[in-house]
Order: sequence, then structure tokens, then C-alpha cells
Amino acid sequence: MSVFDKRQCALGEGPLWHPERKQLFWFDILGKRLLSRTADGPLEWRFQNHVAVAGWVDHDTLIIVSETALLRFDIPTGKTSPLLDLEADKPATRPHDGRADPFGGLWIGTIGKGVEAGAGSLYRYYLGEITQLKTGMTLPNSICFSPDGRTAYYSETTERRILRQPLDAQGWPMGAAQVLIDLSDEELRPDGAAMDSDGCLWVACWNAGKVLRITAEGEIRGAVSLPALKLTRTEFGGSDLTTLFVTSGAMGSSEPHAGQTFAISSGAVGLAQPRVILG
Repeated sequence: MSVFDKRQCALGEGPLWHPERKQLFWFDILGKRLLSRTADGPLEWRFQNHVAVAGWVDHDTLIIVSETALLRFDIPTGKTSPLLDLEADKPATRPHDGRADPFGGLWIGTIGKGVEAGAGSLYRYYLGEITQLKTGMTLPNSICFSPDGRTAYYSETTERRILRQPLDAQGWPMGAAQVLIDLSDEELRPDGAAMDSDGCLWVACWNAGKVLRITAEGEIRGAVSLPALKLTRTEFGGSDLTTLFVTSGAMGSSEPHAGQTFAISSGAVGLAQPRVILG
């Protein structure tokens, strides 16, 4: 394990490995900023409101989710332009977790800013339109997709459960979601997750300082401990997709490594993040 970036995030989240740029981007949600770093050093862009989820569109473009809209973000200039509104009429909510799907879409989970029960929703942006997939959620997390693209995973962190959702040939939910694993007995809260090429989820556990590797059958097959309790999400990257990046939060913590971003030699190979297709 190494510290990839020492900058402290109040709530580090949403790491994205851009496969064309070979560059990691991530957010400090409460700090309202997007961060990255290259061989030349750290980079940072600030926003007027909360930003939390990103996907890559092309070499120089990201799609970023703010608390009111989906934004087109030009990496070289840092300029943004709006694409679509998202919960612009709900000032008490913000985006929290999300990930591109294998069909060119982007799944987005929102929450109440005070993590109010039932204030969150799950959406899919696909070919220029946003569809609400699920409402009445409290803390949607762990959004990722199986290697064959036929299963989506997400968690309700407050319920300590990860669910698996079958998808149809265009990536839309098909039938009811089923529980993959319930971590109540372990007293663990599943936060953000990434998928490896063997179909296992690497799940950051909030307030536990560990990342779990969970199989598609719902079995825990390993754990990695890190020097920060409030781990938030994982992402595979590096030249061969074997490095696991892990973000964390510093809110309310006095740990020296709280809020930093870590890099782990995982021993697994991740999945390259698919491109988001703008409508």
C-alpha cells in the first residue's frame, strides 16, 4: 500500500481511471472540487456546488454529475457546459455514487445532504436522457457491473446489503434485484465498489478501514486494511489495471491519513471503464 495523493478530502469519492489518458480523477464532494494528478504534479478544479460522479467521453472530455445537472467538462481548459438537469428542483439532495455501464450509459445515485431516510434515488443516463430507476433510497452505493454486462450491483449502505440486478440486452433492469450479500453480521457498511475481471467486487467499507473482495456468489474472499477508517470507493487503474485506488474521507477524523487517496497492488486485474456516449 502507498499513499497516491496526500491531499486531504473532507469526503473523497468517485475515483475514475481514464483509460486513454492513464490518469486518475476523483472528487472531494464536501470540498466541491475535482482532483487529479499527473507526473507533473497535482491538479484541482473547483465548482460552485457539490460534484461527485464522472465518466469519460473522449480523451479530453468528462461527464460530471453536480447536484443540479449533468455537465460536460473539458479537461484541458477546466470549462463546463450543462447537458441535462438532475434534481435541480431538489436543493436538499446531491449526487453520491455512480459509474458508467458497458452500454455507454451512466448510473447515478443521489442522497439527501443530511442522509435523510428515503431521500435518494438511482438514475441511468443513456443516449441523452435520464431515467429514474429506483426511488426511496437512503444511501445508494457500490454501483458496478459484471464483466459480461448482464448484472448491475448496488448497495443500500444503511441496510448493510449489496444487491445484484439482472440487466437486459440494452442495460436496463430486468426483474427484481436480489441480495448478493448482507454484511450485518460483520457489522460492515458497504460503500463504493469496483469490479475485477474475474467478476469479484472490491468494496470499500465505511468507518471500518478495510476493502473486501466479494465473489459473484456473495462470498468474502479476502480483505485489505488501510490506515484510514472512512474508506469511500475503489477503482482499478494503472498501466495494467492491477492497481486498486481507494478514496477516503476526513470528516470528523483525526487520523493522519484520513481523507487521502491510496494505491494498492491488488493481485487482480480490473475492468477498463467504458466510454459514456452523449446523446
